[in-house]
This record gives sequence, C-alpha cells and structure tokens, in this order.
Amino acid sequence: MLKWIGKDENESAPPMPSVVSPERNIPSQESLQAVPRLQSVESFGSDVTHIGKSIVIKGDVSGGGNVYWDGELEGSVELLDGGLTVGSDGRIRANVHARSIVVQGRVDGNLYGLERAELKKSATVVGDIYTPRIAIEDGASLEGNVQVHRDTPRPQTKKGDAAAAVK
Repeated sequence: MLKWIGKDENESAPPMPSVVSPERNIPSQESLQAVPRLQSVESFGSDVTHIGKSIVIKGDVSGGGNVYWDGELEGSVELLDGGLTVGSDGRIRANVHARSIVVQGRVDGNLYGLERAELKKSATVVGDIYTPRIAIEDGASLEGNVQVHRDTPRPQTKKGDAAAAVK
C-alpha cells in the first residue's frame, strides 16, 4: 500500500522505495484516456453481465442479475430480481420484464418495469410501458402508451397464452 506524503512531511520522512520495476513501460498522463461509465451501470454495482454489440440472440433470456445489453435480441427478457440497461448499440425485439429498465438504444416491445423505467435521450421504444416510476429525457422517442401503476402487470407468457386458449 502506498502512502501519499505531503511537501512538509517529505523533509522528515525517509525516501520510499520505488514500487515500479525499471523494465515496465508506464504510459504518460497525456496518453491515458478516461473511460466513461454510464450512470445506469454504476448504479448496478460490480455484478453486471455485459452483452457486447457483436452478440445476436434469438430466444428467451431470463435470470436474476443485472445486464447491460449492447447486442441484438429477438425473443423475451425476464430479469425479475435484476435490472436491464439497453446500451446505445443495443437492439431488442422482445417484451422486457425487469426490476428496473434503462433504455439508451432501441426496443420494439412492451416494457414492464417492476420498480422503474427510464428512457435516455438516445432511446427509441416502440411499445407500451407499464411501471410505477418513469423518467423520459428530452430527445427520447416513444411510440406507444405509458401506464404508471403501483402494481405492474406481468406480461403474458407463452405457457399462460396456451393455457388461456385451452379454457
């Protein structure tokens, strides 16, 4: 562990040994670039699954964790104990059911946010939104309805649709 020594303390303190070996090449401060972190990802903490923009999935995605989605998905999403952030490169053609939903890319389908839904300025949503809390930034595009209710309805699953058809 390194300790920072101020100017006044430096005079009386013994010199600290170098922590960096001479053969390592350390880039100068000018060549370092800050990596921007999106606010929605930070709020998830360190337990986030990142789906890159080169990934294409046709099928159903379910789980309990937090997901940052930059790829393409056609099917359904159910993250009842987690959150979904659709990144600016993300494209989803599915109904999304999650604890919290943040859209920066495009979603064609209904959003069911158990706690909240948020559309960033780069978002495009074609579908209805059901959530107890919603935030929509200027510039976001929404083609559909918004219903703000304390109890968010569950989307109909394929099994539920089949059972309803039999009755």
